Amino acid sequence: MDTNNAVFLDRDGVITHDPPHYAHRIDQLALIEGSGLAIKMLNDTRFKVIVITNQSGVAKGLYTENDIEIFNNGMIEQLKQVNAHIDAIYYCPHHPEAKMEKYRIDCDCRKPNPGMLIKAEEKFNIDFKSSFLVGDKWSDIEAGRSVGCKTILVETGHGLLEYENKKYYVDYVAADLLDAVQNFILRMNK
Repeated sequence: MDTNNAVFLDRDGVITHDPPHYAHRIDQLALIEGSGLAIKMLNDTRFKVIVITNQSGVAKGLYTENDIEIFNNGMIEQLKQVNAHIDAIYYCPHHPEAKMEKYRIDCDCRKPNPGMLIKAEEKFNIDFKSSFLVGDKWSDIEAGRSVGCKTILVETGHGLLEYENKKYYVDYVAADLLDAVQNFILRMNK
């Protein structure tokens, strides 16, 4: 079986705008300018595009897993309007200090742990060394580094604040997802 190259994307702050209090309502859904085009460019160059997102708002009782599905489906529909698609979405609803007991788990899927990336690798036979992770938080970057992906911190979402408090080495700092794709991922993939 052939291996696949992937670009792992955090959702809130990378693809979609991150409202002040947990993106979960469809009326909060807005793509960051250029993110749809960036994903289409990845699709056109045969990268698997995989979303990995922490959704601790479920564990905190702020919204449900069904709300996540509705939001994700809305995002998928908006991306279709620019002929872009996502190959898979993985989310972690857990938090070690969750209000809701069923989600009070110190799991391996909550970033910075690599559980969601490993699930994707098993399903799609991903070659991490030829793959990238794009995030707006150091927990994203740490998850990507732990499996050997090249890492990109975007300045959208929480990215600017995170960069000021630099914690880890990152392969590239991008203004946004489109910058990450055009000026780093596609150039590295030549």
